[in-house]
Amino acid sequence: MSTTTKRNYRATFILDNRGKEDSVDQIIDGVKKDIVAVDGEVSSVETLGRRDFARVTDRNLPGATYVQVAFSAPASGPAALKERLRLNSTVYRTFLQTV
Repeated sequence: MSTTTKRNYRATFILDNRGKEDSVDQIIDGVKKDIVAVDGEVSSVETLGRRDFARVTDRNLPGATYVQVAFSAPASGPAALKERLRLNSTVYRTFLQTV
């Protein structure tokens, strides 16, 4: 029997809900479901609010909502989470770090 140790991570997401009927809270719930799907456990969620970008890459999106999520997952969790969110158009950018 093998036991998997979980590591602590902090993820920062930039959310883009342009043209979507989903609210920011609904998008956050979807992201939390994706974290649980990669065998993770969400410990806290902090909405940092809407902020303007320092460097605008899309003229139609000069700023977006930032969210930080603290979670624990196995070592393979961050790569699996990035792969799950890669095609999700509501998550504009993802930054994961080990805590």
